[in-house]
Amino acid sequence: MSKKMLGDLMREAQRLQTEMMKMQEEAKKKTVEATAGGGMVVAVASGAGELISLKIEKDVVNPDDIEMLQDLIIAAANEALRRAHEMVNEEMSKLTGGLQLPGLGGLGSLLK
Repeated sequence: MSKKMLGDLMREAQRLQTEMMKMQEEAKKKTVEATAGGGMVVAVASGAGELISLKIEKDVVNPDDIEMLQDLIIAAANEALRRAHEMVNEEMSKLTGGLQLPGLGGLGSLLK
């Protein structure tokens, strides 16, 4: 590999790293929402993979059926986190032109 090609490759890697850092900061500000139980439980997650809010309608709170409420919370939270992961992967794909680069893709790299 020539020095020019290596230099070009290094510049491109630095550009990509800068763009990734910008994308990570932007993703942290974005949110996604998911519901369970016909909207009785609403979970909101950030692009950083954090659950940032949870809304529970009082009509779904039944002291005699706590397990159902727990299941709805888990379902809404998991769906919100899945959507956040998907959102980040879509943004990463735009940045990398669809290439899946080891160590660069997915939510895991945002959480480091």
